[in-house]
Amino acid sequence: MKNYRILGLFNNFEEAFSALHDIRASKVPGVTIDDVTLNSPIEHPEIEEVLGDRPCHLPKFTLAGAMFGLVFGFLFLASAQATFLVQPQGGKPVIPLPSNFVLVYEMIIFFGVWATFFAFLFLSRLFRKRHNLYSEKVSLDQIGVIVELDKSKLDSLKDLFKQHKVLEIREEDIR
Repeated sequence: MKNYRILGLFNNFEEAFSALHDIRASKVPGVTIDDVTLNSPIEHPEIEEVLGDRPCHLPKFTLAGAMFGLVFGFLFLASAQATFLVQPQGGKPVIPLPSNFVLVYEMIIFFGVWATFFAFLFLSRLFRKRHNLYSEKVSLDQIGVIVELDKSKLDSLKDLFKQHKVLEIREEDIR
């Protein structure tokens, strides 16, 4: 079980990226690249090559919201039209489909957008308890590599960071 979090502050991107390459090459047994988070003051397009593809669950929530909008929109509109003083006159349908298609389309968009918004809030962990392992130097000019690991692998990861000229190492017990 991962019960420690360690932060290594690096001065340049090459050292941080080479440390990530060594973690990816399993030079610290039991630590994978999925346990790593990178904090940086600027965006790095090449970081995806180093960290690999991360799963994105946001489109699944958007699809679920759109499907809910489709089903709920049609049922809501049809039930409202069918129960509102049903008085069929001269061959007019009780539930007119062409006008309902436009309204159902708008309900698909409406619920898809709201599902995306709430999924973003949930998946971005905005309302979770923040951890204390942070350095204000990351927002200035240094790169922070945060790794979650077992206590038994702590020393080998510190040695790996020291090989790559880490400036500062901070650790936190997350039990």
